[in-house]
Amino acid sequence: MKSDLSTPLGALQSPLKVKANAMWKKLNDSKLLLTMLIPAILYFAIFHYKPMYGVLIAFKDFKAFKGFDASPWVGLKHFRMFFSTPNAWRLVRNTFLLAANNIIWGFPAPIIFALILNEVKNTHAKKWVQTISYMPHFISTVVIVAMIDLFLSPRNGMINNMLVSLGFERIHFMAEAGWFRTVYVVSEIWQGLGWGAIIYLAALTNIDPQLYEAAMVDGATKIKQIIYITLPCLAPTITTLFLLRMGRVMSVGFEKVFLMQTPVIYETADVIQTFVYRQGMIQGNMSFATAIGLFNSVINIFFLIASNAIARKLNETSLW
Repeated sequence: MKSDLSTPLGALQSPLKVKANAMWKKLNDSKLLLTMLIPAILYFAIFHYKPMYGVLIAFKDFKAFKGFDASPWVGLKHFRMFFSTPNAWRLVRNTFLLAANNIIWGFPAPIIFALILNEVKNTHAKKWVQTISYMPHFISTVVIVAMIDLFLSPRNGMINNMLVSLGFERIHFMAEAGWFRTVYVVSEIWQGLGWGAIIYLAALTNIDPQLYEAAMVDGATKIKQIIYITLPCLAPTITTLFLLRMGRVMSVGFEKVFLMQTPVIYETADVIQTFVYRQGMIQGNMSFATAIGLFNSVINIFFLIASNAIARKLNETSLW
């Protein structure tokens, strides 16, 4: 065969150049949509990425009068101080156990609630249940903790009154270390149940109804339809939300823990975030507090990378 030597060399574009031209064309066509991203980009750049420079305080002996740059470097001194304290492993243990219990019991709850709500055929009742379940999400954390104190009051709390009527003794839930994790996790589930189910309900609407019709023709029960149709279709959504949750696994809600804890129950209620608050804001050890916070962030990154790698191998759904 004879090659066509009459074709100009400029017409023979490399695949890389073709891809670049296609990308620039796509960006030009979407410039109005990209313009809408500017406020979000500025927000993250100013309030999330710029403050990262302050992490260097963890490696300095920060003095307010000397300033950030003039404070002397101390290397890993504050990290060694943290791990040499008797409370270090207690803080790590409490934070991890609280986060683990919150994931084990709290993460599946919205999924189960969405599956149950999806089976409700009465549209009016379904909307009422959805509305009521969303409400706790919009209640302030301070109000939530006040409600918990009222419900669990050992004198006239609703829960203790029920226990007494059933023949049990009153329990001081908020003053016993063994009850802290249970109270925290149950309140988290109650507060986030309806709100967390929204995205799962939206994903359920995208499942092809013909799949259920074919399964019913084959004699599949509701349980089998959920196991073999609903859950596999929800798997990408569940995996993505689980990975996002793992990215902040050690960042338990500071506000609620801080409001619920007392020195009496520090054995189980004292977590890394509350310890960082006391060290940094109350005692003024800014460098020490920053080092502990950085350690906590590194653990979160480790869990995120590890869980993302596992998810990518198991079901090919991952964040990157």
